[in-house]
Amino acid sequence: MNHASAIRGFIIERLQSGQWRAGDRLPTERDLSEQFSVSRSTVRKVLQQMKDLQVISQTVGSGTYVTDQAASVLRGMAGQDAVRQTSPAELMEARLALEPAIIEMVVGNATAADFDRMDMCCGKAEAALTFEDFEHWDAMLHETIARAARNTFVSSVFQLMNQVRNQPEWGLMKRRSLTPERRRQYEADHRALVQAIKERDLPQAKALATEHLLHVRRNLLNF
Repeated sequence: MNHASAIRGFIIERLQSGQWRAGDRLPTERDLSEQFSVSRSTVRKVLQQMKDLQVISQTVGSGTYVTDQAASVLRGMAGQDAVRQTSPAELMEARLALEPAIIEMVVGNATAADFDRMDMCCGKAEAALTFEDFEHWDAMLHETIARAARNTFVSSVFQLMNQVRNQPEWGLMKRRSLTPERRRQYEADHRALVQAIKERDLPQAKALATEHLLHVRRNLLNF
């Protein structure tokens, strides 16, 4: 790890641990320079990077302070790191654990408006002329189903999973695996799942959700 990375990691660790909070003053450039045995120009460069992220603010003659939005910025950074570090295999493992598990909430809480949105997603996916459009509406259907659970935490998790699906590695693997026959299978899976949810048929809906994800995993990862 180079000196700049070490200083940046030091600052982020203090912020994430809560040791430094909004309004707290950071060590001076001189203190950081001596602590890490680097030039003050290196310290300034790191502090400017953190300032650009709106994690810190600097006041001439006063010092460097933690901003009010530092915590939310760092949470966003952590979320993006998690997205980049999640492999397609990990995503499928998470989907198999989570998507069938929320079906009970969806069956109990989904409204007619939710059903309309699910149907719209199915229709848009079936009409899609490009891979990108099909993949978008495929993802939106699963997110729409998750939102119908009426649980904020569940919705946020599925939004994060869709961010993983937007990563290049997932897109490349999905594109390579998506034959016309498999696309028709996915579309049929989606329609059957939505119909089971509409009928409030919990056992059938859970079974169909699992079956669909197993189809995707087998086609994507060959197991």
